[in-house]
Amino acid sequence: MKKSIVLFLLTAIVLPLASFAQTSSLVKVDAKPALLCGGFRFTESPAPDAKGNVYFVDIPNNTINIWTTGGDLKTYRDNSGGANGMVFDRDGSLVVCEGGRRRVVRDDLHGKISVLADSFGGKNLNSPNDLWVDAKGGIYFTDPRYGNTDDLEQDKMAVYYLPKDGPLGRVADDLVKPNGVVGTPDGKTLYVADEGGNKVYAYAILKNGKLGKKRLFFDHEADGLTLDANGNVYLASENVLIVSPEGKLLEEIHFPEHPTNLCFGGADGKTLFVAARTSLYGLQMTVGGAK
Repeated sequence: MKKSIVLFLLTAIVLPLASFAQTSSLVKVDAKPALLCGGFRFTESPAPDAKGNVYFVDIPNNTINIWTTGGDLKTYRDNSGGANGMVFDRDGSLVVCEGGRRRVVRDDLHGKISVLADSFGGKNLNSPNDLWVDAKGGIYFTDPRYGNTDDLEQDKMAVYYLPKDGPLGRVADDLVKPNGVVGTPDGKTLYVADEGGNKVYAYAILKNGKLGKKRLFFDHEADGLTLDANGNVYLASENVLIVSPEGKLLEEIHFPEHPTNLCFGGADGKTLFVAARTSLYGLQMTVGGAK
């Protein structure tokens, strides 16, 4: 009798605690989205450097800007070529999708800009949009087109892979309009947001950067993507959606403006930076970004 009562009491205590652990927020207690800077026309693609400073673009104004860990706003580049997706590689260079110039470039941050890809099959790319660099230095990037399509030369809006030493290859052409892209640190999975199809897919990464058959990861529209250190996938959609590696929605975070892209940065790496239309926001989290 006493044993049964003890077991009941333990169950009554443990179950609520387990339930709370499963549903507790990844947002730091009492933290809310904070407006860091505004007055832009269309912000996109925040990317942290090694120190936690966050670079982001304002596409219509053709600029790349920096929000420093000290809370200062700086203009890094004017006449950015319609820069959109950006990411830092392991050498500390900024790799940029210059959508307006239809190319992917590497900026060494010392005045040298090298063209990495501007054509496939002898034809100009559409408008490179977003990208991810793997552990080998290879670059995955998406190549959709938004707006006028009169000058398109490619027959697909596809995903490409550029090895560190090798020719550009098309690795996925079974999407409507691929946009955000990010891979897992172990190099096994590539997530791609098919904004044209309102879905997020996962591909197994095979040898030589090729991709296996896609599988539906999350049935929802998304623009930019990022990962946290726990492997959760963050979607910039009508709000920020946090999805577990198993494809389960964990949390939805509301922002004052429609998010376009996001990343982890800041001095401790635990600030979620969200580009949202005319502004850049910051939100303190309990977890950092994937390394």
